[in-house]
Amino acid sequence: MKHIVILCDGMADYPVEQLNGKTPMSVAKKPHMEHLAKNGCVGLVKTVAEGLKPGSDVANLSVLGYDPKLYYAGRSPLEAASIGIDLKQTDVTLRCNLVTLSDEPNYEEKTILDYCGGDISTEEAEELIEELEDQLGCEEFHFYSGVSYRHCLVWNHGTTDLGTVTPPHDITGKKIKEYLPSHSNAAKLLDLMKKSCEILENHPVNKKRIAKGLAPANAIWLWGEGYKKPLPSFQEKYGLNGVMISAVDLLKGIGILTKMKVVDVPGATGYIDTNFDGKAEAAIEELLDGKEFAYVHVEAPDECGHRAEIDNKIRAIELIDEKIVGPIIQAMQEHNLDYKVMVLPDHATPICKRTHTSDPVPFLFYSSAREYESDIPCFDEENAKETGVFVAEGDTILEKFIAY
Repeated sequence: MKHIVILCDGMADYPVEQLNGKTPMSVAKKPHMEHLAKNGCVGLVKTVAEGLKPGSDVANLSVLGYDPKLYYAGRSPLEAASIGIDLKQTDVTLRCNLVTLSDEPNYEEKTILDYCGGDISTEEAEELIEELEDQLGCEEFHFYSGVSYRHCLVWNHGTTDLGTVTPPHDITGKKIKEYLPSHSNAAKLLDLMKKSCEILENHPVNKKRIAKGLAPANAIWLWGEGYKKPLPSFQEKYGLNGVMISAVDLLKGIGILTKMKVVDVPGATGYIDTNFDGKAEAAIEELLDGKEFAYVHVEAPDECGHRAEIDNKIRAIELIDEKIVGPIIQAMQEHNLDYKVMVLPDHATPICKRTHTSDPVPFLFYSSAREYESDIPCFDEENAKETGVFVAEGDTILEKFIAY
């Protein structure tokens, strides 16, 4: 039996006025998901427990069956594992976003124009992070390059007692003054953020970007603090040999820490221009090669939600259905394999909020070895709610799926 999870990051939403009160899931043409839903089990699952922040870190750990209340120690250490950073017990890590700030001379008066530095390429970003390491790196702080705008800062003998540290995607379009770290323990971090502006503003990479009409990645924003905490092996936990397929370091890090095989897909970007076909091909290849479990994570719907791109979010869902769900199902059938599929978002990223929420999200289970008819008219938020099926503890959803 092959077990396939297709995680559509941030796919769930609220009714959108421009869509006549429907959601992107409702409007998107997704015949393969609809077929699975009509012939499977559909419901809602609360992937983010009360008291926890609705991030992809917490939510994906939950979907994979790792109770965040036991295993979560911050987002950045998961990303650090993917980058290949060997963290010491005394290290604290932080996500280091390359962002675009407005050009007011007073730092506190600047506005976050773009939380992802104008979709900066990994190659450009690497030059900027290397410059920051050259000028700001020291025995206490080191910068490590990741993918696109997502990077890591390692703070030797640091602390996670920083007060409120706000993710930049939560404050796009807002002045940073009210969201700068104010705790005394974060004073050194704030100093690094300010100095990054002076270093990056006139960097050749950004001058070239501006000349091309692109937004400069002219500052860093630090958040997602955490420390190293071990995770049990996925195979020991579930008895399944698994593979993780994702464009983002967060999910790759979870895969590495749970000792799953992690596949790098060329052209996987984390946005709507990602290599959807390549992700499906990688999953199919691994499943045919003996893997019993594949976790295919697609970031695109989440990024579109953060940017309030309604049409792109709809299109991202359609592309997942067309280029990932459909081909994987077809391959399983062509090779006469028994298979189960779970499709769900990790959390909602509503267009109107441009950030994550803790709302329960729709899921579907399908098994080729089991006849079942849900008869729902559409796989979306409202119809999932109408089934009355509700999984209150998100970290149990994978165990239920495997047993389905």
